[in-house]
Amino acid sequence: MMDLGWYLRRLSRMGPREIVGRAVTAVRIQRWRGRLDRPASSGSDSLPDRRFAGALPDDALASVPDEARARLIATADRIMDGHADYFGITRDDLVNPDWSFDPRTGRRAQEDAYAFDIDYRNEHAVGDIKQLWEPSRHQHLTVLAAAYALSGDDRYACRVADHLKAWWAANPPLRGVHWVSGIELGIRLLSWVWVRRLLDGWSGAPGLFEDNPEALHQVWHHQRWLAAFPSRGSSANNHVIAEAAGQLAAACAFPWFAGSARWRTGAMRSLDEQLQRNTFGSGLNRELATEYHGLVLELGLAAAIEADAAGVPVPESTWLVLLRMTDALAAVVDTELQPPRQGDADDGRGLVVDGAAVDRWASLLRTGDVLFGRLPWWPAVDSDDVRTPLLAALCGPHWPAATRPAHRPPHFADAGLTILRAPHPSGEIWCRCDAGPHGFGSIAAHAHADALSVELRYDGVDVLADPGCYCYHGEPEWRSYFRSTLGHNTLELGGEDQSTSGGPFLWTRHARSRVLVAHAQPEGVSRWRAEHQGYGRRGRPTMHRRSVELDSASRELRVLDEVVSSRQHECRLAFHLGPRIAVDLEGTRALLRWTDRSRDRTAVLDLPGELTWTAHRGETDPPLGWYSAGFGRREPAVTLVGRGFAEPGTATLNTLLRFDS
Repeated sequence: MMDLGWYLRRLSRMGPREIVGRAVTAVRIQRWRGRLDRPASSGSDSLPDRRFAGALPDDALASVPDEARARLIATADRIMDGHADYFGITRDDLVNPDWSFDPRTGRRAQEDAYAFDIDYRNEHAVGDIKQLWEPSRHQHLTVLAAAYALSGDDRYACRVADHLKAWWAANPPLRGVHWVSGIELGIRLLSWVWVRRLLDGWSGAPGLFEDNPEALHQVWHHQRWLAAFPSRGSSANNHVIAEAAGQLAAACAFPWFAGSARWRTGAMRSLDEQLQRNTFGSGLNRELATEYHGLVLELGLAAAIEADAAGVPVPESTWLVLLRMTDALAAVVDTELQPPRQGDADDGRGLVVDGAAVDRWASLLRTGDVLFGRLPWWPAVDSDDVRTPLLAALCGPHWPAATRPAHRPPHFADAGLTILRAPHPSGEIWCRCDAGPHGFGSIAAHAHADALSVELRYDGVDVLADPGCYCYHGEPEWRSYFRSTLGHNTLELGGEDQSTSGGPFLWTRHARSRVLVAHAQPEGVSRWRAEHQGYGRRGRPTMHRRSVELDSASRELRVLDEVVSSRQHECRLAFHLGPRIAVDLEGTRALLRWTDRSRDRTAVLDLPGELTWTAHRGETDPPLGWYSAGFGRREPAVTLVGRGFAEPGTATLNTLLRFDS
């Protein structure tokens, strides 16, 4: 359980309206306890006419490219053999999974407890909650259902039916960990909608869903839960988008209850309002955590398309946000179509109907091309996917009344994010500079203490890397490290983070940054300058100012750090290298080496002489020198750390990175 101090810190970040709303929720939780032992019926408001009207058009499946079809079938066959990967753990029990078992810790969560009594953050009580929740999003079932739709092989459909029936039996409404978080219910509903759609040609589909009292019972309770317990106030981030998206999709595809119209109207309104609230005018997600930009965009597109296909009016403002998010994604990706590695990331997906090898970002851009039309400056997308033609079959192109960027925007002023590029025949240098708000809302749940950090890639290879996220619950020391200032390519003063953490998803004091110069151009010298006063405390102002120059002609990156203060500060300047980079450090010079596309590459990193430099790789006490490619996974990588002091006045530190080949 969280200690009293955490609850007080969390309460301090809420406004009066949120406090009242949470009090209402607490009362409702106690009232709903009395519903635990009600019989498993479909609910009192089920309708007699329960046809499924959301089938794909007849020609939709034929439009799926052969290569994408083959990748999907390969992934589905692996699932049929019982294998799937979740956050670095390979499960071999998916023929007949235990929905409450965590293979990472070996613990089982209690199945019959009232959901709201479960301390799901306590790994000792329930295991790793992410390992439990992820299979129960049933996105492996959408893959199997898609394999059935594309192959006609009943084996896939039968396995889907077995899993759904087993899950419904093991997880009655309001019991166990799968009924405690709205984002899980929302994504699960979206998966069920697509499972039913993709199984439409199977004779057993009606008996599995609309003619099955247990399925109706589950769908009804999922929707009732989402209507009763929405994410509120400071917690209304990507979670509330998932809740609204799942409820909207289910109320459109499964309009089988007297409450369906009310749920549909409420969910559409919430989705529209929350997409606008969670998105900057520039199109970037306000959480400033790129993986959540992808999750919100996937959820928003799936829900809006579902509503449109059902004949439900979708506000123009919803399409406009989704268009801007897609254009923003196209603007920030590198040559490999990979966006910045910024903030938290838990590999969350909105809708999965593709094989494991399909790149989510390329898929989103392909969908955006079909829906909104690609702009001339968009990067080329060469790979195919399954999801795009299926979504396109449900919804025609949309052209919101909006002025779209005539050229690829390098600077997103509202998000404080700038992309510097230096094109070259041997490979583009891509550099992200960060001086945005410290996350979204009063708690900034998915933010990292990374003000003025830089991230640099050479032809898509991480050179100066953002180390990633790695974990949420259960490993507090690792959670703290990957969120810390030292865990990013920026300057730490006094051994403290720029912002103050109050818990694993709570920041009680936020560093405030501002961009002073953002001048990016493909030829010549691009310049960026920004500052923050995260260390200016107790009436003693301290400013960290950073200037970055990227020279296309010389292929050099120059970084100038300035500390303006009336007192001396102990400082640590970190540069985290990507896992493919080998390093030879001699004094203040580091020779970087890596191989890309069978070609040897080298670069020289000249480090500030005012600091003493050491190299660290794979250290655990305390953690230092790690890279997380995805949630639950980490691997050793070299981190260069310079230690010294910034003297009173204006102290300067100069760094030069030069690419040789």
